[in-house]
Amino acid sequence: MKIAILGSGGREHALALQISKSPKLKKLYCIPGNAGTNSISENIKLDIDDFEKVAEFIENSKIDMVIVGPEKPLVNGITDFLEKKKINVFGPKKKSAQLEGSKIFTKLICKKYNIPTANFNISKNKEEAFKFLNNTKMPIVVKADGLAAGKGGYICDNLERSKNAVEEIFNGKFGNTDQILIEEFLKGDEMSYFILSDGYSFKSFNTAQDHKRVGERDTGKNTGGMGAYSPSGLINSELEKKIINKIIKPTLNAIIKLGDRYRGFLYAGLIIKNNEPYLIEYNVRMGDPECQTILPLLKSDLLELIISCCDQTLSKKEIKWHNKKSLCIVLCSKGYPEKYIKNLEIPNFTFIETDENNFTFHAGTEIKDNKIYATGGRVLNFVSISDQFGSSRNRVIERIKKLNWKNGFYRSDIGYKIINK
Repeated sequence: MKIAILGSGGREHALALQISKSPKLKKLYCIPGNAGTNSISENIKLDIDDFEKVAEFIENSKIDMVIVGPEKPLVNGITDFLEKKKINVFGPKKKSAQLEGSKIFTKLICKKYNIPTANFNISKNKEEAFKFLNNTKMPIVVKADGLAAGKGGYICDNLERSKNAVEEIFNGKFGNTDQILIEEFLKGDEMSYFILSDGYSFKSFNTAQDHKRVGERDTGKNTGGMGAYSPSGLINSELEKKIINKIIKPTLNAIIKLGDRYRGFLYAGLIIKNNEPYLIEYNVRMGDPECQTILPLLKSDLLELIISCCDQTLSKKEIKWHNKKSLCIVLCSKGYPEKYIKNLEIPNFTFIETDENNFTFHAGTEIKDNKIYATGGRVLNFVSISDQFGSSRNRVIERIKKLNWKNGFYRSDIGYKIINK
């Protein structure tokens, strides 16, 4: 098969590497790809938000299937657009993708179908929001409704901070908005739970723990993700049954009642409190860096699983995993998540070895004249798998230190909650 992956981050590099191992693969394209995908696929420099250009290339190249990596094109309807042209796509349609495209859409589904989540308020302007906040106990969480690259949530411990968050969101920090979500702060442990769905059946697709804050011990500003580990230490059979029966099944059934069937990866961001799950938010694709953390543990043929989702035969498949511990640390450009310098060379990259237990996924990189340059805030993802999370982390840090990139920084405490138990 000829396959095209849309996207340019670490998630797409991880997907490409896993798919490149499949005997079913004939040719792999990444649109636009990055310096890492360049070695295992043909990178095609197209803007994935230009649906017409993407469709033209796919049709002219006789590509059999498109796998959509990031959320923005999914939320904007690329699956619907390509399917109208008889192009086979793995990823949810626009209606389903509103699970991530609008936090308020998801909250209203939770309310209607009794899906456990934090109590919430929807405000349509600053005045409404301020009135609600004036009569609310802190801490509180203030969220932009739409896509915000993982940075649209503010955990506020006082009234002034919460009002500042409202001001920033309504003033357009994350784009124009006519409503805002304010929700109860749930104290508990975070967990990411993933499934694969073909619209008629679904399979669990492992768990992870992400680290969103930029600083050690989960301090500082929110980011797209500074690292992750998999599997989560919180998961157990009783909890998984609750997640499936109280959260996943009601959500998929709600989508059916809205006239769609969910096909693709679905990622539930959860808070676990006393072994009870509460939905915080959905992502309609694999997480980043959770994808880079989970996929090295996968034994099964990923492309075969994705084909089965498109053929509605997922129920016949068994997903097999390595019984290992995976840990990922993200190397970032200094200044991230605020301003940082772009197009800086990463000179020692050839010193970094990769093998069946150690991986380096490119996120914000580009090749120019056979040299690798940092083009994004999150630059490289270092992943190691072993029998212990502590060993995996030590190996990752050894490899980052070998790189000795003076313009980068990283969190050295990823996995501290489970390693220090």
